[in-house]
Amino acid sequence: MRTQVFGSVHRSTVDQMAYQAKSGLDDSRRLNPHNGLDQFIPAPGLDGGHRMTLYTWGRPRYFPRLPPPQIRYFDVATDARVLAHCHWQPNPRQHPTLLVLHGLEGSSTAHYMRGLADKGYARNFNVVLLNQRNCGGTEHLSEGLYHSGLSSDPAAVIQELVELDGLTRVAVVGYSLGGNIALRLAGAHGPRGPADAIIGVCAISPTIDLALCVDALERPWNLIYELNFVRNLRGRMRRKARALPGRFDLGRLAGVRTVRGFDEAFTAPHHGFRDANDYYYQASSLRVANAIELPTLIVSAEDDPFVPPEQFHAPAVIANPAITVAVTRHGGHCGFLTRATTDFDGYWAERIAIEFAQRHDTQSPQ
Repeated sequence: MRTQVFGSVHRSTVDQMAYQAKSGLDDSRRLNPHNGLDQFIPAPGLDGGHRMTLYTWGRPRYFPRLPPPQIRYFDVATDARVLAHCHWQPNPRQHPTLLVLHGLEGSSTAHYMRGLADKGYARNFNVVLLNQRNCGGTEHLSEGLYHSGLSSDPAAVIQELVELDGLTRVAVVGYSLGGNIALRLAGAHGPRGPADAIIGVCAISPTIDLALCVDALERPWNLIYELNFVRNLRGRMRRKARALPGRFDLGRLAGVRTVRGFDEAFTAPHHGFRDANDYYYQASSLRVANAIELPTLIVSAEDDPFVPPEQFHAPAVIANPAITVAVTRHGGHCGFLTRATTDFDGYWAERIAIEFAQRHDTQSPQ
């Protein structure tokens, strides 16, 4: 049985044992404070969630050792095509593959996507950086919109990688919204995922309870994040309407001021949900967490501005022996920047994700 880390990895041993006793956990599932997940120390000056989130979001990054990507399109439905930027090893079938999913209104060019590609490629992974529907300038490739639980798209990508490319060892890493999708992929598509190909899933700052995260996003001190998301969502709908004239009614767009308002006006009705609340409930990976059988790692931070840590204490998560949870004291949202060294750029969560994937690839040298 796999060792689990529940709640905050900085808890004292006494607190951990008390929690285990209260939860009725046996010795084989004791918290392990020495598994490397309690080692995160933020870079100087970045011990606040907002500072970490904003600094890592805006900080330029460069990857001179990463070769240029190859462009590939995947037909994930009869009316939907998605774009991926791929980094293939020589003889790709001999290597594991990393499938990476971005967050809300992100793309394959997001800094953490390329950071994972850089680290994964250096560790002998093929890397597929997947854009969600309409993301990365692809509004013209799909008739519809994407939503936060659309795990059927990466499932179709994995199916094609197995059937056409012969790639049978796929690790999935998702950030934020992409983390929610990755966990749905693990819980709703069989014990080993599509085509029995998934070796492990890592979700970083995942929005597993969408309603809780949207509530947090609407707090006054998170206005800067809400405004940024809404600006991007509105811009995408305008580009979508230009790409497919007459398909979308933009009459309600002027009144959209929040992510919830956008989902109420566009996402929920487009995908057949009753309203935004129904969409958040149906699309949350928390609903399928108890069905996850794949090795799964969740990494988040207590000071994440809009991914509250209490969702990771849900019974469906903490009772599942396949899921390891590490909630660090600091790290912000998708940040986790520590002090860099000569051979490490400081992006701790990226390194943890790659090491996790490598550890669960039984054919990789350990």
